[in-house]
Amino acid sequence: MWRCHGATYAELVANLQKHGILTSPEAAVAMSKVDRKIFVPDSKLAYHDAPQVIGYGATISAPHMHSYCLSLLADYLKPGSIVLDVGSGSGYLTAVFGLMVGETGHTVGVEHIPQLVERSIDAIKMTPASSLMEMGRLVVHVADGKLGWEECGPYDAIHVGAAAADLPEALVQQLKPGGRMVIPVGTDSQELMIVDKLLDGTVKKTNELGVRYVPLI
Repeated sequence: MWRCHGATYAELVANLQKHGILTSPEAAVAMSKVDRKIFVPDSKLAYHDAPQVIGYGATISAPHMHSYCLSLLADYLKPGSIVLDVGSGSGYLTAVFGLMVGETGHTVGVEHIPQLVERSIDAIKMTPASSLMEMGRLVVHVADGKLGWEECGPYDAIHVGAAAADLPEALVQQLKPGGRMVIPVGTDSQELMIVDKLLDGTVKKTNELGVRYVPLI
């Protein structure tokens, strides 16, 4: 991690694969179609493997963290799946999710800062995911991320892009049996948690690795 910088976007994606972080071929294909440069404020640093501040106290995660989460969720992001992106921020990963679940799927982004929602929609419209937005298969809402977006659930996959002090029960409830959520949990010390809801409704939690995210507000 932190070693996957590229002079071009194609090189960045290739380095993420070479270092064994972006392990899903389907995720790599979708990611390669959504140029990170569109979603960051400083295009000179677009292909640097580091987070960037995008305003209003929010950041866009480093490419290796996006890739790691994509790899953990890839088996749940099949065509026709329903996915929720909490704290969607720049909209970058929301667009990638949209391309992975396609026209038969549904992608919902939730962000509590209206200005970021507007900016993310404009950015997504500059990518191949624009057609999904036109069809209503990809939407971004202004809402409290801890409450999710119950209307379109339950979800096959939930990604949370900011750290919750505790695991939000509303998101667990909106996860479909057989589905998976990836969420950073903690305050001073944070862990990237995998939440798997088994087919009988039992919830299994696994701490994957230590991380540092901005707080889920």
